[in-house]
Amino acid sequence: MNRIYSLMLFLFGTIAAGGAHAEKADANKPTNVEANQMAYDEVKQINTFTGNVVLVRGTLILKADKMVVRQDPAGYQYATLFAAPGGAATFRQKRDGGPNLWIEGQAADRIEYDSKTEVAKFFVKANIKLLDGTKPTDEVEGEFISYDSKAEFFSVNNMASGESKPGAGRIKAVIQPRNETKGP
Repeated sequence: MNRIYSLMLFLFGTIAAGGAHAEKADANKPTNVEANQMAYDEVKQINTFTGNVVLVRGTLILKADKMVVRQDPAGYQYATLFAAPGGAATFRQKRDGGPNLWIEGQAADRIEYDSKTEVAKFFVKANIKLLDGTKPTDEVEGEFISYDSKAEFFSVNNMASGESKPGAGRIKAVIQPRNETKGP
């Protein structure tokens, strides 16, 4: 059980510490995972949580019907969060830079996170919001969203394959105006 706990701590420490948006304090918090079932294959280095999976580490909250975590020989972890039929895989985390800044996202099929590249990919009816408290500051929607937390870069496409094709649908972005507060 200690090996499983260590694997989960390392994976979600990497997720919480990665990128400028993640709150740095999350890296020092314990990881708590709840699910209806867990299976660990030590030979394949795969940990599978099923049934109402909820992961909490500091301000990071991940929810899915199923979560599969695998580790490569170099020690990098890859998490795939699967949505329940008709539901969504979700995440929410506080961002550094202000007292109440958040990032949250969801996908109707799955969310894939690569700890090596610090890239999160959202598949099917994907949505990411940047929030100041409960007020959205920016929002993007599409069939596929790739978010690179190192470069702070979004790519939104109209097909779940990560491509964009004419006639395949439209993406949507809402960018709020940035009002500077000026002193008297």
